[in-house]
Amino acid sequence: MSLPLIMIATALAAFTLGGLTMWPYIRQLDNQLADATWQLEHDPLTGMLNRAGLIAAHATLAEADTAGPIIVVLIDLDDFKPVNDTHGHNRGDDVLAAIGGRIADIATLHGGTAARLSGDEYAALLPVRTDELARIADAFVTLISEPVELTADSEPVTVTASVGLALAEATDPLEEMALRRADIAMYHAKHRGRNRYAVYEPGMGMPAAGHRRGPRLRDRRQLNGKATA
Repeated sequence: MSLPLIMIATALAAFTLGGLTMWPYIRQLDNQLADATWQLEHDPLTGMLNRAGLIAAHATLAEADTAGPIIVVLIDLDDFKPVNDTHGHNRGDDVLAAIGGRIADIATLHGGTAARLSGDEYAALLPVRTDELARIADAFVTLISEPVELTADSEPVTVTASVGLALAEATDPLEEMALRRADIAMYHAKHRGRNRYAVYEPGMGMPAAGHRRGPRLRDRRQLNGKATA
């Protein structure tokens, strides 16, 4: 074999050996990247999408060739603070995770996806496959209110939720329009007695401040952001 061919063969062998040596490291980096991406879009407590993940899921729906109307669901647990006060935050987290699992199951059943937006606030995006909004909404309200078994030797914990639903086009802005309408409907459900749902109707406005439970967590964040700007 001529010297040039020997040199080429040696270079190829070295390149191949180097690639084999680097492959475990490359695979590790890929796994770390995938894990970091998952963490950016998911809630660590429930494994559901977080707000960023829900926005990404909505963007995928909006960009699809088959983009059509969707049902936007906003769910807020009623008076969840006493659960933490009575059972402790660890048990409270167990309840939040259990409720999140129920919400995710309903969303999946209807071909949609669900997210945990903040402490006791969840959301879901569902394709419009039926006009029976009442049946879907009632499923959320009913299943959430089922008792949660924390441990075998403790009393079950029961929480309820106020649920707001809104119809929107998949191409409508999510936070500025779709979730906003569902938010308005959800507060109407609270105003009507909680442990129930309301569907957004054109012209529906936010209930009077006197009937609301106080500033929402995201409203307080916005106010704090303005104060420090």
